[in-house]
This record gives sequence, structure tokens and C-alpha cells, in this order.
Amino acid sequence: MKFTKVALIGGTGFVGRRLTHVLANLGHQCRVITRHSHRHPELKLSAELVQANPYNLDELKQAVKGCDAVINLVGILNPANKREGFREVHVGITENAIEACHAAGIKRYIQMSALQADQDAGSSTYLKTKGEAENRVRAMCQPGINFTIFRPSVIFGPGDGFLNRFAGLMKIPGPLPLACAKSRFAPVYIEDVVKAFAQSVNDRSTFGQAYELCGPEEYTLREVVELLGTLTGRKKLIIELPDFAARIQARILQNLPGKLFTMDNYNSLQTASVCSDNGLARLGIDAASMSAIATNLFLHQDKAGKLDRLRARARHED
Repeated sequence: MKFTKVALIGGTGFVGRRLTHVLANLGHQCRVITRHSHRHPELKLSAELVQANPYNLDELKQAVKGCDAVINLVGILNPANKREGFREVHVGITENAIEACHAAGIKRYIQMSALQADQDAGSSTYLKTKGEAENRVRAMCQPGINFTIFRPSVIFGPGDGFLNRFAGLMKIPGPLPLACAKSRFAPVYIEDVVKAFAQSVNDRSTFGQAYELCGPEEYTLREVVELLGTLTGRKKLIIELPDFAARIQARILQNLPGKLFTMDNYNSLQTASVCSDNGLARLGIDAASMSAIATNLFLHQDKAGKLDRLRARARHED
């Protein structure tokens, strides 16, 4: 049996938009399930948009009818409100997605998790609930649903929320007070993540498997910021905050709009986001280097920015 009609929950996010495009190019019929279909007209070129609330099991059952596979990409780094906390998003939507698969007779399910996800993780609610969701997948997919779980490290690429966030911080005058500067990552390129998801849809060898996804290089957070300083031409003094100061910074920033840094982010950063067994190699994917990709990405942005400034100056002079 080939799985050709794919429903994506969380398909409007950073990974989901790119994955939808790639799946469509491979000949899959994609259905993106979203609460706000009118906000994503660009996806209509690659997918059918279906408006449904993934917190509502009845709506989700209807939304996935007629599909062969479901991919759940939903995840949050910080809750938007009390009603949509870590457990409601990571565990609740996972439970609904699998229940909907059983109801619709769908035999293929793929879950986006996170590197170091563990229900018994330290004090990070993010990692705990991602781990609890994985346990739900293993328990609820039996019998009858073939599942695969992916656990990426931090994902980078054009428009990401990782490199671009720190690149934005580099624009702020003065030194940069950096919490958890020694935290370790193996950033993975979005195109590699998408390739792993896409090729696994009909790859029976991935059934029942979990894959850690990492890039070929490991960095501390300080090294990431230093690399961005070099690439953007905005090198600045980095002040590594001691642990007590990092906690104070998190407690302050988590109460400000945008939640730039929270206590749960701090707790997550206490666990190294690096692979013990890189699943990209197991899948035959040659992982792309962040240093090479970021160089092209930010040099291109810098050239585009300079061109925009020249155009603005020319308009002003006219």
C-alpha cells in the first residue's frame, strides 16, 4: 500500500510550509489542517486547506477523512495562554491525531518530537511533554497504525526562529548579556529535516522507528552568536551570565511581550541538544553544515539589505 494522501497538522509552521511544498512536488496530495485557513493563501498552490480545530476531536476526525497518512508537526516553545499549555499542545493534540487516524482507518502516522524528549526529563516541561507525546504515539498506534518519530535538534534555515532571533539581537547597541552560553547544539538544516519526513512516508523500514536528527557540527550558544557576529558584521562583546543571573533574566523576560526567554527555555538549555545516533545517516541523508548555509544566508541578506538602502537613498534624492 502506498500512502499518497497526506494530512498535515501544524502544516502552516516553519517546517510544515516547506514540507507541504516538497510532498506536493513528490506527487502527494496534501491537506493542511488549520484553524485559520484564510491566513495561508500561499499554501493553496501545494495543498488543500481544511479549517478545523485540532483540540476538537470531532472536527479533526472529519478533517482527516479520506487521507492515507497523518503528519503531526505541532509544537510550541512557550505557551501562548493558559488554555494552550505544553501538555494541551504536545500531548492533547497527539492523542486527538491518533484517535482521528483510528476513526478514519488511516494506517500511517508521523510525529515531530524533539531531541532529548523524555517524560522523565529534568525540569523542562517542553521536553517532558514531548516525551509524554512520544509514549502516547507508541501506545495508541497499536494495533494498526505504522508510526515514525523524528527528534530534531534546533532547526535552522531561511526565516527560522533560531539564527534570525540572535541576528536580531546583534542589532541592539551595546554588549550582549548571554544566558546559558555553554549550552550545546547540533543545528540541523530544514531541508534535511523535510527530506527525512518526506522519504519516510512510504519507507517501510522507518515504521516503528525513532530518528534523532542533527547537523554535522556541534556549537555552544556562544559560538553560534560569535558566528552570527562575523557573518553580519556586527561583532560585539558577549557577557556570559552566571547561572543565577541567567535565571533572573529568564524570570524577567518571560513576563514581557514575545517571551524572548523563559524559565522553561532555561531548563531546556540545561540538556545538550546533540545526537547520540544521527538518524540522517541512517536514512542516507548527507547533513548540511550550518556554517556553510548560514554564510550564504546572511551574506545574501546583507547584499539585499544594502541594495534596499541604496534604492531608498536614490528615491530620496529624486
